[in-house]
Amino acid sequence: MSEERILLDHGSGGMASHRLISEVFLRHLGNEFLNGMDDAACVQTGPLTAVSTDTFTVDPLFFPGGDIGSLAVHGTVNDVAMLGARPRYITCGFVVEEGLPLRDLERVAASMARAAEEAGVHVVAGDTKVVTRGAVDKLFINTTGLGELLLDAPLSGSGAREGDAVLVSGNLGDHGLAVFAAREGLSFQTPVQSDSANLNHMVADLLHNVPEVRVLRDPTRGGLATTLNEIAGQSERDILLREADLPVDPEVRESCSFLGLDPLYLANEGKLICVVPSNRAEEALEVLTRHGVGENAACIGEVGGSSRGRVILETGIGGRRLLQMLEGEQLPRIC
Repeated sequence: MSEERILLDHGSGGMASHRLISEVFLRHLGNEFLNGMDDAACVQTGPLTAVSTDTFTVDPLFFPGGDIGSLAVHGTVNDVAMLGARPRYITCGFVVEEGLPLRDLERVAASMARAAEEAGVHVVAGDTKVVTRGAVDKLFINTTGLGELLLDAPLSGSGAREGDAVLVSGNLGDHGLAVFAAREGLSFQTPVQSDSANLNHMVADLLHNVPEVRVLRDPTRGGLATTLNEIAGQSERDILLREADLPVDPEVRESCSFLGLDPLYLANEGKLICVVPSNRAEEALEVLTRHGVGENAACIGEVGGSSRGRVILETGIGGRRLLQMLEGEQLPRIC
C-alpha cells in the first residue's frame, strides 16, 4: 500500500472503495459505530446538543506540529467546546485528489485517530469522494462535531460585559507562521511548531471551576485581532488590550517583523480567548495554566464601557490604536 496512489476507482463505490475504507479508514478510525458500515449512526447525547461543522484545507498537508488530519479533529472539537460543551462525536468527509499517495492518506487517518482518542471523541460516520487531478488540491476534509452542553445555556460571543477581564490561553501566531514556513521552505534559528491541539479537557476544567465564564472563542483564521472584533461587535462593547501583556514567542515576533506579518492576525489552532468577570480572572488563569496547552495563559485586557464595538490596543509606548478586523488574507490555505 505504501507505493500505491489514489485512483478514480477508489471513489467508485465498488471493490476499490471498499478496500480503501477497510484498509485505511476502518483500520485507524474503526469503532462500534463505524464498523457496522451503515450510511448513518445512532448516537445518544444530553438534552441540549452542540453542533459544529467545518471544512479543512491546508498547504502543505503535513507541517511542524501537525497535519490536516489532526487539524480537522482539533478544529472541530474546539469549536464545540467553545460553546461550553463536551464534544462526543465527529463525522468526517474526505475529498481526495486522484494521484495522492495512499501512504499520505493513511498517515492522515492515523493522525486523526490519535487526535480523536486524545479528545475522547468517536468518529461515527464518514464519506469519501475521489476526484480527478486538479479538481482539488490533494485532500480536503469536512467534519461535523456533536457534544453535550456543560452549562444551563450555551456560551456566545455576545456575553462580554463592562469590566470583564479578557484572557488568552497562550502564545499567539505559532500555527500560522509554522504553516507558512513549511510551505515556503523557510527555517528559523529556533524551529516554530504549530500549536494545533484539543482544548476540550481544559475547557471542561475551566467551566467546572469558573462557571461564570462569559465568552469562549478560539482565534483561528484572522487571529486574535479579528476574533476579538467579532466578540466586541456581538457584545456591543469596546475591548481594550495591553500590548505589553500579549504573549508572543520572541522567535515568532522577530520572524513576523522580518516577513512583514502581524502575529495578532495569524491563525491559532490550539488557543482560546476567555472573557470572565474580573473577580474570577485569577482563578481562571490558574485553571488554564495547569494544563499544558494553557501554560502561557495571560490576562491581556478588559471590556470597556463604550458600546461602539471596537478593539483598542494600548501600545508599549503609551499610545492607542484601533485593531481592525483582518482585510484580505495575510496567508492563504492555513486551515
